[in-house]
Amino acid sequence: MQIKELREEAKKKLKGYCRVCPVCDGRACAGEVPGMGGVGTGSAFRANLEALAGYRLNMRTLHNAKDPDTGCRLFGLDLQTPVLAAPMTGTPYNMGGALSEREFIGAVISGSKAAGSLGFSGDGADPAMYDSGVDAVAAEGGWGVPVIKPREQKEIVDRIRRAEEAGAVAVGVDVDGAGLVTMALKGQPVGPKTAAELREIISATKLPFVVKGIMTVDEAEMAAEAGAAAIVVSNHGGRILDFTPGAAEVLPGIAAAVKGRVVILADGGVRSGVDVLKLLALGADAVLVGRPLVVGAFGGGAEGVRLLIEDYTAQLKQAMILTGCASLQDIDERVIYQG
Repeated sequence: MQIKELREEAKKKLKGYCRVCPVCDGRACAGEVPGMGGVGTGSAFRANLEALAGYRLNMRTLHNAKDPDTGCRLFGLDLQTPVLAAPMTGTPYNMGGALSEREFIGAVISGSKAAGSLGFSGDGADPAMYDSGVDAVAAEGGWGVPVIKPREQKEIVDRIRRAEEAGAVAVGVDVDGAGLVTMALKGQPVGPKTAAELREIISATKLPFVVKGIMTVDEAEMAAEAGAAAIVVSNHGGRILDFTPGAAEVLPGIAAAVKGRVVILADGGVRSGVDVLKLLALGADAVLVGRPLVVGAFGGGAEGVRLLIEDYTAQLKQAMILTGCASLQDIDERVIYQG
């Protein structure tokens, strides 16, 4: 299957919920939440792409980085790529329902693993959403990371236990889901967490714990102090709060504060392997890709997800050759043109 064919098939199945635009920048779907868009004006969705586009790269070709290694180690797994699948749910009301929740997340988790990557599963108003993700992770021998909405403490711990039973390599909470419209509409209470509450949740498991939705230095430090193994710098795809900055804008400051204390993942606006390179250069250890993998799953199932992750990884490798980076460890601020 070619990527063009994959996109054409996805456009049919997504039935207007996602228009599979030539450039996925949130302009056509602004305000469509539920749906695939960004909240309100869509500014926060667009900010992710605009922030990445604002960075330029230093091209270097006099070096020995002839065959770069894109491999990394994360949560005890040796991965072939730092391109990971972000947690996504809501196939009936966000994506048109051509795939069931289990079919969709199964494609994401299985396709990610086939690409030598790692998929995250999500949570939502319908219990089947989280259950489908945990089931998909279990079916792949625990090769996945279930992410839970910021529910009541007991509800979170109950879901952590299910992730443990599934053999998941890690578990987390997307604290950026604290004001999610779709959860509120379905009568599922979510909300912010205090430092003490976060510490309580993290201490409830021996699994590496991921805190997703960090956008400020103070909260990155709070997550690190609470015992998080990893954070995800993310504005929830621009689906929570209008007019937030893009992830790439805040990532350097966060990395300066907590790099080395926690694994730093970044999520938002990744549309190519060059975008991956930029986020790694700005301080991320790996990146999460969201909406493009919806197109992959709806257009070609697990094979479509695998194809897109491998394509981004090939683009990353080419960009590493042209910036003089033999491994991911070589990708740092020297890659970014400072002007």
